[in-house]
Amino acid sequence: MLEATREASQLNEPLTRRERVVLAELAEDVTLEEIATRLFVTRNTVKSQVRSVYRKTGVSTRAQAVAWAEANGFR
Repeated sequence: MLEATREASQLNEPLTRRERVVLAELAEDVTLEEIATRLFVTRNTVKSQVRSVYRKTGVSTRAQAVAWAEANGFR
């Protein structure tokens, strides 16, 4: 489906617990501000965590991250 993505078992760096939470939140129809409010952190913290998720999973968009999560059993 997404050639640039890697399987969860093939990640060089595993996702942290917080990155997994942020990844799950990305699947919801909410803004980064809303995610930040839910997690009691700043929007910049969420942005940083999203960038880390993208880097670790080899994706570059929210839609790709959600598809990666679904394909790898994170939802």
